[in-house]
Amino acid sequence: MTSNRLAHASSPYLRQHAGNPVHWQPWDDDTLAYAKETDTPILLSIGYSACHWCHVMAHECFENPAIAEAMNAGFVNIKLDREERPDIDRVYQLAHQALSARGGGWPLTAFLDPQDLAPFYIGTYFPPTPRHGLPGFPEVLHRVRAFFDQHRGELRAQAERLRGWLQHADGATSDASIDANAANRSALQRIGSRFDPDWGGNMGAPKFPRATELEWLLDRQMPHGNARNMAQLTLARMATRGLQDHLSGGFFRYCVDADWTIPHFEKMLYDNAQLLPVYARLAANPQTSPALRDTATAAAQGIVDWLARDMTAPGGAFYSSLDADSEHEEGRFYLWTRAGMRTALDAADILLAEAAYGLDAPPNFEGRAWHLLRDTPLDALATRFVDSPGTVATHLAAIRQRLFEARARRIPPARDDKILTAWNALAISGLARAAWLLDDARCAMLARRALTALRDSIWIDGALYANAAEPVSRIPGFLDDHAFLLDALLEALQLEFRRDDLDWATALADALCGKFSDAEAGGFWFSTTQHATPLARSRNWTDDALPNGNAVAIRSLLRLGHLVGNTHWLDTAERALHAAADALAHHPDACPTLLRALDESEKPRTQIVVRSPPAQCDRWRTALRDGLRDAGTVPGHDRIDAFLIPATDALPGLLSERASRNDNGTAWVCSGLTCQAPLMSAEALREALRAVTAG
Repeated sequence: MTSNRLAHASSPYLRQHAGNPVHWQPWDDDTLAYAKETDTPILLSIGYSACHWCHVMAHECFENPAIAEAMNAGFVNIKLDREERPDIDRVYQLAHQALSARGGGWPLTAFLDPQDLAPFYIGTYFPPTPRHGLPGFPEVLHRVRAFFDQHRGELRAQAERLRGWLQHADGATSDASIDANAANRSALQRIGSRFDPDWGGNMGAPKFPRATELEWLLDRQMPHGNARNMAQLTLARMATRGLQDHLSGGFFRYCVDADWTIPHFEKMLYDNAQLLPVYARLAANPQTSPALRDTATAAAQGIVDWLARDMTAPGGAFYSSLDADSEHEEGRFYLWTRAGMRTALDAADILLAEAAYGLDAPPNFEGRAWHLLRDTPLDALATRFVDSPGTVATHLAAIRQRLFEARARRIPPARDDKILTAWNALAISGLARAAWLLDDARCAMLARRALTALRDSIWIDGALYANAAEPVSRIPGFLDDHAFLLDALLEALQLEFRRDDLDWATALADALCGKFSDAEAGGFWFSTTQHATPLARSRNWTDDALPNGNAVAIRSLLRLGHLVGNTHWLDTAERALHAAADALAHHPDACPTLLRALDESEKPRTQIVVRSPPAQCDRWRTALRDGLRDAGTVPGHDRIDAFLIPATDALPGLLSERASRNDNGTAWVCSGLTCQAPLMSAEALREALRAVTAG
């Protein structure tokens, strides 16, 4: 293959490499067949658009004509966007772990036997010349090709061992029973043992925003006050220091230090989608302190601002990410000097701006610039500048706007405009929950527009696709796509009940069980045979940057199964939980979403179903919101679903029995498949909600 074939790829990341002198190929049948027929080893390079070190290696190696010549002469070179093919990335990340006994990352550089796609050498970033203990990439190319030519027998034996390891690496199953109390206690103890009491999160660096762990900690009821304290400290530090973009909103991927000062500057849709409802929970909880409530509200609104302004496609779906780099320098767009700030602001604003954003301290970025922080409390600023907190807040809002406008004139980071189903589903779910929690119509509108856009672009002839793209570039949906979208539909149905959304949820649940279930052991595979995932299909239980697909599937099947009375979905979810017993016994702290699923299996969510004539819907909605707020919770908070359904809709399953029994409407309060007596008035519902939440 003597030309670069990436110019028309669906992935912006792949198109970024279309001008390389490397003869890059996509991962497709033609490429794999050519490598096999010619018995040419494959050089597989996996990365993504927002990855800083991917750009570094591209500039240093893939744009170098001499290195490209060696790559073209010795290998079939394949570029892969890990966000489009997470199944392939997952397999080779695990292989890296097996072969090197350490974690992987991106860029991932794997050399594959073309006959069976087994990796025989694998690494991450390689420099063009030896440095930092790493061999130069030209040397790697020469040695790898020589080893492939001279040691094929050894490679095949290694491939067999690796294949066996992979088949058992993604979570053993067990017939053991699950002790939910023991699993939760163990998880809390382990999280507490590594907790940083000064800065929140895990001790040391780097520091990641582990949204699913924070959600689980917020779920903990008394006497687990320490759990909520850990979550609140972490969320406060993340929001006031360098992980958040204090001018345009949204959170960066992670911080490279222990005190949340300097981030790795890419912004990912999935991080912000998950953090939005966590901050909304803090903002809506009457037990949150006023200062933290203000911080949480601002953080949540900042995420929504960022989504609406920077990440929304014309049709309403959401783009994937913003790069860390601009003008070939990581973080350049976000950094400030004193001279730059003084150019952007009036002289009267300078002292307050520098105190508020940390420029009254030494430079925090490489000794030469500042990344903005906001960890000086408003009251402290008011005392220092002898003014009222309200006046200072108004003044700071004007300063922030001027800094935002000044920064907007810089060259911005590139945006990855892929539209991915799973990540969009996380955003829809987060926005829908935030809409309830914050009583925010804009969140509801953004969620609805995105859901409509997905229906038009990724749900085609009853099949779900993982990306919105031209037909030739569409990728069949993975487990995460089905599970996350099912969860998003359940949240959207609580904002506005639409029969077509319920039908879509039903179809997704059937597809999830039919395509992904492990018929022998229980649980769900990540991919299907249609994906032709190399080496081994994976099935795992732990959260990473995304919630675990198995756990989200279990929670969603439990919720939908109880709502409509489908025992097949309930049984499938319970069987999956039993398959996860080993993971919950040995590393429950790595499985916070699975722990939440276990809790909801043992004590099903309260589900409120109201059937009301259209004219009475607003009255019932007010009763729902007021009753739950009076009790200190709201739908979307943790353990309550609420569906307000016009009485005119014909419904399937158990919902067909929830018919309005008078002209004013009727409400049912259920837990699992057990319901209280029907409630005939909005006032009676308010009283019932107080009793439910008090219990």
